[in-house]
Formats: sequence, structure tokens, C-alpha cells
Amino acid sequence: MDQIPAGTRFPLTIKRLDINGAGIGYYKRKITFVPGALPDEVVVAEVTQDHERYIDARVHRIRKQSPERVQPVDPLYGKVGGIELGALAYPAQLRFKTDVIRQSLERYRPRGYEHYDVRPTIGAPQPLHYRNKAQFQVRVVDGHVRAGLYAPGSHDLVPLSDFATQMPVVSATINELCQIMEDLGTPIYDEGHNSGIVKTLAVRASVATGEIQVTFITNSAKLPGKGRILARIAQDLPAVVSVNQNVNPGRTTLVWGPETKLLAGEQYITERLNGMDFLLSPQAFLQLNPMQTTRLYQEALTALDLAPHETLVDAYCGVGTLGLSMAHTAATVRGMDTIPAAIDDARANAERNGIKNVQYEVGKAEDVFPRWLEEGFRPDAVIVDPPRTGLEGNFIPALLKARPKKFVYISCNPSTLARDLTKLTQAYQVEYIQSIDMFPQTARCEAITVFRERRPRG
Repeated sequence: MDQIPAGTRFPLTIKRLDINGAGIGYYKRKITFVPGALPDEVVVAEVTQDHERYIDARVHRIRKQSPERVQPVDPLYGKVGGIELGALAYPAQLRFKTDVIRQSLERYRPRGYEHYDVRPTIGAPQPLHYRNKAQFQVRVVDGHVRAGLYAPGSHDLVPLSDFATQMPVVSATINELCQIMEDLGTPIYDEGHNSGIVKTLAVRASVATGEIQVTFITNSAKLPGKGRILARIAQDLPAVVSVNQNVNPGRTTLVWGPETKLLAGEQYITERLNGMDFLLSPQAFLQLNPMQTTRLYQEALTALDLAPHETLVDAYCGVGTLGLSMAHTAATVRGMDTIPAAIDDARANAERNGIKNVQYEVGKAEDVFPRWLEEGFRPDAVIVDPPRTGLEGNFIPALLKARPKKFVYISCNPSTLARDLTKLTQAYQVEYIQSIDMFPQTARCEAITVFRERRPRG
């Protein structure tokens, strides 16, 4: 087929959404991706780029509108990421997230996938203003200090004074911090010249306590006017109990640098999940939707069904929230994580909650778990909650060797989950997959996969 010039327009019927939430149709038998188009719509698509195997396009106009299309949840829909499903009715979002899991299974075809019990996605009671943390870039826009997100495919900042998925208190705190820096003349990062100081603001709020943690992510260890900034925060933002600085110099795709130091207040803020307190340092990982996190952990606990004599491995444990939530039903819990600060937090959280039957170690799961097995440790149960890259290296071979009778996989990426299932199903059958909507208005999907042994251990 000849190259299709950018700007070419044609009618297109949208069949379904892809895993990133873009509409899918076919033009001259070539798959075409159209962000913002919804299933069963007929749109006039305009080509933005023709690739060898697919076409990228945008919606020029909608000829036939889906009955599931609603008023976008935010005026900036289509201009920033993080709300790619913001014009799709919420019940349809939930059906889409179940379909995303099926799409991934169809692509990787793990053993027996046609017969998996893929359960309907559990919806969020509050599908707006649920995020308790924001990491917004900071730039000078039209002479004012502004924070926000980049426009898709660019480094052009779109200022956000509020946002459909952010808790209002988080947005209000960021707005006030920008005003403080503007009033005090704080040097703001200029990416084009790699100059200035403040690059990013990270703000996290605790739903349980109302405490707020602020981190200035800077281009250098210097923070001019630090004393005046801290004084203004103390005066204007009394809920902020922890102020930190993270140093991340130069142009980089990473938001955080390796060094974080406390500037004022407490080292931690406290969040409460399922009746337990968790101390959170600035870089500690915690799910961004506290209400759904509680539901996620309850589902995982039910799936594992631990007995008092059983041992549990909590791989990729972070600050220990998942394993500690299960420690009261297990004999012992072992966890590991690559981030030393996260392991420090996990130990502090165990102490804070009076939990003594846990132990944590710094290291990669694919290194630590095989070593534990070599030392003779055999867990009765394993739960994994890896990053989006899924299970890596020697972890799966070690798991298949140990073959714990209880195994649960929490995934934030259906594609890597389905990929890993092709190996895991050598020894396990998938009992069911239960997705939970942790991130309404986005295409992201969290899923709990529950396994049972394919055959008894001999």
C-alpha cells in the first residue's frame, strides 16, 4: 500500500479500545489508532502518521456518537494524559478494563487462557478526585510560576490549577506552593537552558490524618531562599508537616534523583489502611487511591486464605503495606525490595503496628528469593506486586521450583501479566483473575490473579 499522507481524512468505524484507551478501526485492512474515539462510533479520522503496520490518526469530527460518550470529566481532556477515558461513561470504563485483560491474554495465549474466569472489574465508589499524590513539573509560563503535566508527546507544560483525578487538597497545596515561589523569586528550572533550580513538586496527602508531605525536586543541591520558603509554608500551609528536597540534576527522564533530605518537620506522614498505620517517606510507594487500595488488599487476603501456621513471601514489598496487612493471619512474612528507604519504612511500619513476625531485606526479588530457597526456606504462600515490567530474571524459575501451594499475582500491567502467565502456567492453573479499578478515567488496570497447582507435588 502506498504511503498515506498526513492530513488524509476518511470515515472509520471504531471496533474497540486498545490497551492505552485509543479507538481501534481498520482502514484498507490496516489497523488505525484514534485517541478519543469510542467503540461503535463512526468518526472522520485524520492521519497524523502512517507506519508500516499501522496508522496513527486523530478525530477530525464524529459522524455517529456512542451512547456511552459523556461530557469530559475535565476541560483539559485530550490536552494532557491521565484522563484518556474521561469522555467514556464509568460503567463502560469498567467493561473496557475487563476487556484489556482479555486482549492481553489473546495476544500472549498462555495455557488454557480461553477458559480463564476473568471476572468483571470492581469499580471505585469515587471515580473522581481520588489521587492522594501528584508529581507536577514546574515551569515559568507567561511570567508566572505554574505546575502541571506535559502535553502528550511533548515537553510543553500544561498548567493545572485543579484536575479531575486529584484530591482538591493536593491541587490547592501545589497552587499555593507556586504562589510562594513566585512571590519569593525562587529560580525555576528552564529545561531548554538546563538552568534554574526547582524542577518538580511532589505533594502527598494522607486521607486518615490530613497530613501533607511536600518535596521540592531540584536541579542542584542549592535551594535559594530556603528559609523564607519554609517560613511561608509554615504560615500559609499548616497541614504540611513534612518538607523535603530531592536533588535530580540535569536533563533526565527520571523524576527523582538518588538523594532526598528533610528540610523541615517530620520525616514521615501517616496513612491508615485496614486499621493499620503506615509511615510514608517521600519516595515510598503506596497506591494512589486509598479507598481502592483497601479493597485490593482485602481481595488479596481472601484469595490467599492464609492459615496461622503458613509462611508468606511478599515480593516487591515496598513499604510493607501488603505483607503487614496479612501478617496477623500468617506464621511469618518475608519481604524484599530494591529501595533501601522502602525497606527502612517497612521495618518502621512493622514496629509502628507492633508486628514482630516479619523480616525484610534489600535486594532484587529475582536474586533474594532464589537465595532463600538455596538456604532451605520453603514458603507456603507467595504474593507478588511487581512494577509494570512484571516478574524478571530468575524469579519465575525459582517460583516454579519452590511451587508454593498458594500464589497470588497483583499486576498493574495486563500485558506483562499475560506474558508471565505463559511461564507460570507450566506449574499452575489460573483459578480466576479479578481486576480492580484503581485509576478511574485512565486506561490503567490493576488485576489480582489467583493460582492453584496444576498437579500435586510428589
